[in-house]
Amino acid sequence: MKRLFVLLFLINSTTGFSQGTEGVVTYQRTQFWTKILPRLTFLSQEEKDRELRTWGSDDTGWKTKYQLYFNGKESKFVEIQEQSEYGYNRRPSEYMIYRNFDQEKRVEIEEISAKQYLVEDSLVTPSWKVLNKIKEVNGELCMMAVTEDTIRGQKIVAWFANNIAVSAGPEKYFGLPGLIMELDIDDGAVIISAIKVEMKPVSEQLVLPKKIKGKKIGASDYDKLIAGIIRDSNKGRRNPYWSIRY
Repeated sequence: MKRLFVLLFLINSTTGFSQGTEGVVTYQRTQFWTKILPRLTFLSQEEKDRELRTWGSDDTGWKTKYQLYFNGKESKFVEIQEQSEYGYNRRPSEYMIYRNFDQEKRVEIEEISAKQYLVEDSLVTPSWKVLNKIKEVNGELCMMAVTEDTIRGQKIVAWFANNIAVSAGPEKYFGLPGLIMELDIDDGAVIISAIKVEMKPVSEQLVLPKKIKGKKIGASDYDKLIAGIIRDSNKGRRNPYWSIRY
């Protein structure tokens, strides 16, 4: 019965969205330090306790908002400017993830250890396993898929809407037969969830800047850089996620 329901979901969802495959998704990214810190086995208990006291037991998470512009050929994921509770605008980070699916190309801007890097390389699709689980995210019926970040040692759970037939998603994740509406990184340490979907032309927003600042590196060098920071922090019993994304 469960497999039959999933099959019906797949059939119905592919015809249930008639507004095209171009638009923008607004996501809220929530990072929970009270879940991250206990998992950093290389930190001393004293340091864990000190940092946990800073965040408190009622951690509601560090929240930031992003937008994903997409069509059938490209996607671009960026942080958006938000107004603080005190009335001033918080400057968004330079973080950007661009995917060109036709050209199998990736362009990424990311700050690592206070230095900006520009990653340009070919696309490598994550190795996904689609499971027979379904839930609703922002009004869209979604299926579950899982993969792994082998560099950070994190389990990644994605919920994708089969009826929005693009392979795009937030952050570095893509390659499913539908738009990724939610990501769960490392059992709830970080949740990235769609809070608004607008189907509309976004060609202008998908254009890359003519000049992009940052030290140019390839994907393999990027992976080595992240792995090295984690390894050195482990040896020095420091939290690496003050300088890299969790």
